Amino acid sequence: MIFAAGRGERMRPLTDTCPKPLLKVRGRPLIVWQVLNLVRAGITEIVINHSHLGHMIEDALGDGAQFGASIAYSPEAQALETAGGIAQARHLLGDAPFVAVSGDIYCSHFDYEQVKTALQDNDVWGNPHPHDKRDVAWIYLVKNPDFHPQGDFALRSFSIANEGDPRYTFANIGVYRPEIFDTVKAGEHAKLAPILRAYADRGQVGGEVYRGDWFNVGTPEQLAQLNRPLNERTPT
Repeated sequence: MIFAAGRGERMRPLTDTCPKPLLKVRGRPLIVWQVLNLVRAGITEIVINHSHLGHMIEDALGDGAQFGASIAYSPEAQALETAGGIAQARHLLGDAPFVAVSGDIYCSHFDYEQVKTALQDNDVWGNPHPHDKRDVAWIYLVKNPDFHPQGDFALRSFSIANEGDPRYTFANIGVYRPEIFDTVKAGEHAKLAPILRAYADRGQVGGEVYRGDWFNVGTPEQLAQLNRPLNERTPT
């Protein structure tokens, strides 16, 4: 699932006439980078939620055939937040674990091949997996960016903790068992973070650090910086 329902207030005035996931980075809309990366890993059944100017997202991506994907849409009259968006789209997501990612982040080198085994009990050779079978979610973390120096979670031997050091920032990429959203009703506004924190307190959220390129494109200045030639960019 790709989250694409946010209004993108900090990106105004660009998002007054264009949904944030369709803003272009290096010649492609942000959301297209995600679709292509997913398809490259063989993940071709994709659900996209949308709200603000959502028709433009559907017009741009269509049924996904141009990318080698099959895209279904979950429209929201008002953006329902991440967990609310998942609950609204449950009928499209099925009963198996699924990967969910924000449509407004840029991480062109993230290998989605790794998410396929994130919640399996054994690795591809049949050996016990470092991901605990009790885990209901597996999330990816990044080094804390300048705009979020306090981070979100600590990581202890592949286990996510709410307290501790060092701390990392949630990359907005995760794999989830759908049943953790059973308490959220379709049409309800609900955030993902409280759900993750509750399960982390029970020791049921695993994770790892992604050290490749990752940008949360939040402002016009950040977008312009990302689109500058490499030799003109300010180090981050």
